[in-house]
Amino acid sequence: MSKAPMDLPRIERAVREILEAIGENPDREGLQETPARVARMYGEIFAGLHTPIEDSIKVFHEKDHDEMILVGDIPFYSMCEHHLLPFIGKAHVVYIPNEGRILGLSKIARIVDMMSKKPQLQERLTSQIADTIVEAVSPLGVAVVVEAEHLCMTMRGIKKPGSMTVTSSL
Repeated sequence: MSKAPMDLPRIERAVREILEAIGENPDREGLQETPARVARMYGEIFAGLHTPIEDSIKVFHEKDHDEMILVGDIPFYSMCEHHLLPFIGKAHVVYIPNEGRILGLSKIARIVDMMSKKPQLQERLTSQIADTIVEAVSPLGVAVVVEAEHLCMTMRGIKKPGSMTVTSSL
């Protein structure tokens, strides 16, 4: 069951309010369409809030396969829930099938994509990817490693561009 869709007109009003609050004129030429653009963008980058993950999973049965499956360097972006700034990185997912239950390779990337498209913490994202795979195929084992650069550390606060955060879930 999917959640209620995003209220795009409300997002537009909120963006307009933010522009006014920082001292900008939302009616000037360069900003007139910004609230609508931001609302549409939020519709894309927060789509994981409103799309059931089950819609992204396809399980296959390959009875003779019990060896490790690894999909690495899966690019993703998400939004830090503390600052609403992006964090961008790669996920590496490995699992060992149980009783021949395997995921389509593209479905692993889709799980990463959908879990990242919501306000997130990298630690939670890493665990949610692993938990989703466990629920889908009951593997003998799963490991997820996520590495990302957080713009909240690059653009503000400590201002350390290039710093990578690495999390894992086993």
